[in-house]
Amino acid sequence: MQNAVMNVPEREIHPAEIRALFANNDPIEVWSKASEIVHGISPGIDVTRLRSVFDDVMCLFNGCYPGYSRIQTPYHDLRHTLDVFMCAVRLLHGVHLSGTQLNDEEITLILVAALLHDIGYAQKETEVAGSGAQYTQTHVSRGIEFMAQHLHNWHLPTDFTAPLSMIISCTDMRHDLSKIDFSTPRIRLLGQIVGTADLVGQMADRCYLEKLLFLYLEFKEADLGNYQNMQDLLKKTRSFYELIRKILDTEFEAVYQYLSNHFKSTLGADRNFYLESIERNISYLDSVISRNETEWLSMLKRHGIVQAFQKISNDNPF
Repeated sequence: MQNAVMNVPEREIHPAEIRALFANNDPIEVWSKASEIVHGISPGIDVTRLRSVFDDVMCLFNGCYPGYSRIQTPYHDLRHTLDVFMCAVRLLHGVHLSGTQLNDEEITLILVAALLHDIGYAQKETEVAGSGAQYTQTHVSRGIEFMAQHLHNWHLPTDFTAPLSMIISCTDMRHDLSKIDFSTPRIRLLGQIVGTADLVGQMADRCYLEKLLFLYLEFKEADLGNYQNMQDLLKKTRSFYELIRKILDTEFEAVYQYLSNHFKSTLGADRNFYLESIERNISYLDSVISRNETEWLSMLKRHGIVQAFQKISNDNPF
């Protein structure tokens, strides 16, 4: 597979192809793309259990999982999980192509963790207050608890509990990786892959800047962050980005660079389209916050998110 990466000639990529990379709205299409990549790595892999996890996560977001209400956090929505899942698939493929080959169990651990990393926002039917955002600071531990209680439903072995707990913990911004007692260096690598996919996958979303308005609402509901207003969060996103780059380069040891391997293998382009998308987002953010604050919302035009933000703000003053 390494030879395939080296021998594919460079070609020009049409902008529509790049946009399609981040069009993760349709779960059926996402599963199809992901399973194709996974089977390209390991043709004989059994994805039945992974598909069971995938289907249950879709049910939790759609409100059809027994005993739970539909996940309704505006920022940490189904699209976010699908973005992270697809980024994790592409990243593990890139890591595999680099020579650090991943076996079937490791692939399964990575993708189960990616699917479950934000499941702690799910509310039981008895938890009727709020959107779930009130669990922002505890959603990772809640998600780990959910995972441990439901492994048997997915026919996953109980000894997956410990490594999945470690891997999912890598998506908790409050956790220093040096404080996580990884059982092996390989499990640490799997955690770095999922933690990287969580950060890179969401920040590369073409609507990332617009969705920050939803993130502000979640922080406000959780009483977290000490942001004066939505504009204050946008202003501070530039410094947040610098912090994230430091985390990606240090704690996660720059594994994001292996995304280029995936794109060279599949598209014939030695480029990291995720980083390019993030840099475009941050560049546009700089342009937005350089203007008068009264103009900011008019510059965030994608998918009617500003209008949805204003409606939620009016309906839910928190």
